[in-house]
Amino acid sequence: MDSRKHAAMTGSKASVDPAIGCRFTAWDGYISGTTLALEPNRSIKQKWRTSDFPQGAPDSLLEIILEKAPAGTKVTFKHTNIPDGQAESYKDGWTEFYFDPMKAYFAKKRPPEEKTTKAKH
Repeated sequence: MDSRKHAAMTGSKASVDPAIGCRFTAWDGYISGTTLALEPNRSIKQKWRTSDFPQGAPDSLLEIILEKAPAGTKVTFKHTNIPDGQAESYKDGWTEFYFDPMKAYFAKKRPPEEKTTKAKH
């Protein structure tokens, strides 16, 4: 919910106002939507779409749940109401353009001693 950090993580321009009812964009406008609910450090719910959605298709719904985990934070994504025939493409896109960059981004943020400990196990 921070434009600068989102861009640093993904490598692409994003614009977000971290408030309920506000619009957001990511990937230079390819993704857009509105934040419906926000519980800081717990969950985000958004109406979400891309420029690949068919004209007239309703927005999809993205729910992100954040939970404490022994080694950091467990992140659960639930993406529903995706247009017919596009689910597999978005599944792959989440991995390539968000989950993999997110892992790399947060690995850099970890203190050096934590990186060393993780690498040994």
